[in-house]
Amino acid sequence: MNIGVIGTGQIGEVIIRKLRGAGYSVKMANSRGPESLKYLAATTGTMPASVEQVVQDVDMLFIVVPQKAIPELPKGLLSKAKRDTIVIDVGNYYPFRDGRIDEIENGLTESVWVERQIGRPVVKVLNTIPSKALMAAGCPAGSRDRVALPISGDNTKAKEIVAQLIDRIGFDSVDAGTIAESWRQQPGSPVYCTNPTKEELQKWLKNVDRSSLVTNREKGTKALFAVEHRDHRTGALIKRADYQTTVNAHRSVHHEIMNSK
Repeated sequence: MNIGVIGTGQIGEVIIRKLRGAGYSVKMANSRGPESLKYLAATTGTMPASVEQVVQDVDMLFIVVPQKAIPELPKGLLSKAKRDTIVIDVGNYYPFRDGRIDEIENGLTESVWVERQIGRPVVKVLNTIPSKALMAAGCPAGSRDRVALPISGDNTKAKEIVAQLIDRIGFDSVDAGTIAESWRQQPGSPVYCTNPTKEELQKWLKNVDRSSLVTNREKGTKALFAVEHRDHRTGALIKRADYQTTVNAHRSVHHEIMNSK
């Protein structure tokens, strides 16, 4: 399988390293151009490309950019991709970073908004796991307490292919429904950044309260900021917490759901 990745920030780089570690052929692009990717290419064996090139002749394309950057992608970009290329949306909407997006604020599911921006259906996955956990928490199939990830989308076959990839990089998965239902895995959900097992994920997906997502997203952000090393004057991040501390911070927001039988 040939894979393209748009976005080489913290989570994008981890995805690239995990894919290469699993033996996939990967090419990558970012907004700064191929020249900025020489070191990552040299250390991973990934091919640098332009954004226009990275979508071509790939079986799967990961879009790993902030929500605010989606409309900034070249117009008609996905028209250069194969018709059957599976497009993966890894993004999450955070107003403090992305600015206000009225459609999402008014209740549109985040990944539906992404689909409308790029003109292609997407599969939602890998948005619910901290980057450090994605890098370090994978383990072989059948392992006790293996972390599970939700997969949402309208194409059942595409989700099956994505589930096979997720297994190869060290995680279980659960079909979380259609893309319109992918709000269940948005920030503020009990499955977001909590590293659930497959059994927990199946249970918690059924108990997501859509009306509490925004409130819980803000609570989760506040809990995370409280355990990260930040400048006390500016709030600028100095050092991220380890992934278990991050997971515990998000879990603290949902203790009632997580402790219910």
